[in-house]
Amino acid sequence: MRAAPTIRVLSLNLWHDKGDWPRRRALIVDELRRLRPDVIALQEVLQRDGLRNQAEDLGAALGYRVQFVSVDPPQAARRYGNALLTRARSRARDQRKLDPLDDYRTAAHARVALGRAGAVEVYATHLHNDRQGGAIRARQVASLLDFVDATRGDGPVLIAGDFNSDADSPELNALAARYRDAYGSAHPQASADPAAHTTLNPAYLPAQRIDHVFYDPQRFELVEAKIVLDRSREGVWASDHFGMLAVLRLR
Repeated sequence: MRAAPTIRVLSLNLWHDKGDWPRRRALIVDELRRLRPDVIALQEVLQRDGLRNQAEDLGAALGYRVQFVSVDPPQAARRYGNALLTRARSRARDQRKLDPLDDYRTAAHARVALGRAGAVEVYATHLHNDRQGGAIRARQVASLLDFVDATRGDGPVLIAGDFNSDADSPELNALAARYRDAYGSAHPQASADPAAHTTLNPAYLPAQRIDHVFYDPQRFELVEAKIVLDRSREGVWASDHFGMLAVLRLR
């Protein structure tokens, strides 16, 4: 009997080009090669004069296909947004500007082939960042779920990104009603010790777990969820965020 396939999903806020990007890039590339995720969701991806699109640059170094989404027009000299990197070819790609439109937030979707098992519907996003902006994030979650419903096929759903909020916060209730927080499921006591489970790098920001991978519990079994890219190398950190890795097995 053939074992059910697994998918490895990693989310990372890149912190655009702050700090020593060449050294941060080298650390990120080395760790992503070691972790070998099937899908990578990136936030705060930057492209400007003198700086190649960071997602395309990382994708080329790692051999991944890249889908970059931004509210900035393709011809703009400076573009900023999110990206999905996939090891396998995507069967479909979509993107949407999230409501409210004046907050300039986006979501990306890729239908990722998973061998003979079919495909997985993967979504990536980055929600409003103001601490007092829960109502805006709630609108963005509603817009995101509408996007999921409009674009998903028959495959199970994964949603990864920087949500700028705790997984059990009121503004994420609509999302949590349908999908499960991978890290919270693997570490049910995490909320009692934010410092030990933060995805914000304490070298730069107060401890909080705001980077998440949500999954369909009816279609996936959680294998592992852990915080990664959380060690410095020669005084250089990968980002002001740590990465979130979830490994899931199809049911």
